[in-house]
Amino acid sequence: MKFISKLKKLFGLNVEKPKTVSLKISPALEDFVMSEVLPGLDITPNYFWSSFENVIDKFSQRNLDLLNKRDLLQNQIDEWHIEKKDSGFELDEYKNFLTKIGYLCPRSGDFTIKTKNVDPEIRKIAGPQLVVPVMNARFALNATNARWGSLYDALYGTDIISESDGAERVGGYNSVRGDKVIVFAKKFLDEIIPLKNGKYEDVIRFEFVDSELLLTLKDKSKTSLIDKDQYIGYMDKGKDAFGLLFKNNNLHFEIQVDQSHPIGQDDLAGIKDILMESAITTIQDCEDSVAAVDADDKILVYRNWLGLMKGNLKRSFDKNGKFITRELNPDRKYLLKNGKMILLPGRSLLLVRNVGHLMTNPAIKDKNDKEVPEGIMDAFFTACISIHDIIGNGLYKNSKTKSIYIVKPKMHGPEEVQFSCDLFREIEKIFNLSKNTIKIGIMDEERRTTLNLKECIEVAKDRVIFINTGFLDRTGDEIHTSMEAGPMVTKADMKNKDWINAYESWNVDIGLETGFMKNAQIGKGMWPMPDEMLQMYETKIAHPKSGANCAWVPSPTAATLHAIHYHQIFVQDEQKKILKRNKANLDDLLKIPYMSKEELPTKEEIYKELENNAQGILGYVVRWIDQGIGCSKVPDINNVGLMEDRATCRISSQHISNWLHHGLCTKSEVIEIMKKMALVVDEQNKQDVNYQKMAPSYDGIAFKAACDLAIKGKEQPSGYTEPILHEMRLRRK
Repeated sequence: MKFISKLKKLFGLNVEKPKTVSLKISPALEDFVMSEVLPGLDITPNYFWSSFENVIDKFSQRNLDLLNKRDLLQNQIDEWHIEKKDSGFELDEYKNFLTKIGYLCPRSGDFTIKTKNVDPEIRKIAGPQLVVPVMNARFALNATNARWGSLYDALYGTDIISESDGAERVGGYNSVRGDKVIVFAKKFLDEIIPLKNGKYEDVIRFEFVDSELLLTLKDKSKTSLIDKDQYIGYMDKGKDAFGLLFKNNNLHFEIQVDQSHPIGQDDLAGIKDILMESAITTIQDCEDSVAAVDADDKILVYRNWLGLMKGNLKRSFDKNGKFITRELNPDRKYLLKNGKMILLPGRSLLLVRNVGHLMTNPAIKDKNDKEVPEGIMDAFFTACISIHDIIGNGLYKNSKTKSIYIVKPKMHGPEEVQFSCDLFREIEKIFNLSKNTIKIGIMDEERRTTLNLKECIEVAKDRVIFINTGFLDRTGDEIHTSMEAGPMVTKADMKNKDWINAYESWNVDIGLETGFMKNAQIGKGMWPMPDEMLQMYETKIAHPKSGANCAWVPSPTAATLHAIHYHQIFVQDEQKKILKRNKANLDDLLKIPYMSKEELPTKEEIYKELENNAQGILGYVVRWIDQGIGCSKVPDINNVGLMEDRATCRISSQHISNWLHHGLCTKSEVIEIMKKMALVVDEQNKQDVNYQKMAPSYDGIAFKAACDLAIKGKEQPSGYTEPILHEMRLRRK
């Protein structure tokens, strides 16, 4: 046995004695593992599958027990609200009840997270974060390559630059608009890397004296940066073209000079663009933004993650008549002032979001012919695939600290976080990975996790690298958990309630209290309107000001624009201020956002809210069911494009279910409004050649799924949309 153990340690895992596997595995998935995942890992198919079966045997029942506990707690909460309807709601009594049933856990004492081997993109650099459906290879590549983005392009192509005074975005290049872009960009330079004298609009030349950067102005005088250390390096691009690298608040940007370029030749200093370090991290998503319901879908998910980890993912497509092949960007090489070369990452640091604990998947069935928990499957597969990055099988390095970053959504409280940590530790043992190689990102999007956030962090204190708020899922769970308390306020009013403001502050407070500063990410949620970049630019600066060192954006362009905020705000300084403020109050978090009898809406107001919710559900679900699109820009009832995923669907369906349950509307009224809104959605999608109309028959699978989400929402576990969506998508396929 000792000899076998030594062989295993020295030469890998192939010496394991073959074991009969009782799993029923999709042949396509089995072939994918053997022919694509395992080559280069020194792991045999038998070891892979027998180890996976051992994990299923060890963790499946525990997974089910946790789901049953969710149901038990929900039933107890429902019964309490029903019992207290006549006597009224008392906060202290409610808090004592939640403590008694174990929904509120004993409070943790002081501690600090101890996570080791964390990449600087998570530990040190504050900046935008993208979330992208890994199932779509083109999107996955675009997001990964969004580590750097053109500021000129981001400004020119969005509403940040006004179209007034002849600066329209139509046709070819509009020099009037281009001039406005340059004015904006040079004001950015004036603010972030100011000169001792003069402004960037007056700069005519960049030159170097004794490795220092000097700038010549129109009046022939020379000046330099107020802070000379902000200029750090140079990239030679030949023929008098070069890049000047600057660093501010741990973020880089490059002034690109090329007087032969169409833009540069009209600029006094020859500046053709400013290249911004943009999406510092990207979450490659296996969950809310994808529609993966069977083996074929999961293979697409895992194959793209494998391509990213090995660096060989490519996609070719036609764009405006040109055939383009997209692949991962290389690193960027600069000459530092001291004469040394430096490589800056050309790609976003990748995290992977697994699915939650709820769903199973028919791709693999256990020895009892039951579908395996999909969350366990995701953890095993994505971790195994990530080993290619750790041992250097790829063209590039993702994690230079040899870590695997898994974001885990939809966990309810510390027991479920502990389950994920134990699962990760088991997988580390199986694949001979160092303890805590697999890091965990905790999505703070369920009520029981929010109320026990510090306790959740404590059980993961050796591997946690991320917490974030997510208004949509969190509101969906708020509605579902307190379904029996009363009819909830409108979605618009929800944002102004005490609990939501406390929730956003509580997340930051707890993160900083437990040592996240300079160690881990505190994140904020998605900007939902990808076409409204001016509004984003004017408002999303609130996220770094709130102490969040990353925040979600819907596109690479949005990442480039949001990066400006992290140059304007040094998040660590904000975090130091926040540490001194009064912390958010647990009592505020427990204030349920239901309406009193005096606040009940009129019939007209009810219909308006129902129409808004129904249109959003239909617009998302019809693409999910019929086309397998898990995330897309969906026009709302006012034709404003919104990024929709399952979280947006969850809040809308739960809201209708709540009002239906409390008699503000009837089932027949909901169906009639669904039919009315189906006409709207059909019209909004008339240009899509793959779209199948819901009206006038209203008998399609997608329409039924949307109605079921609204009408049967109260019965769905935690108000999740996945059970209905998966069932209907499988039926559609």
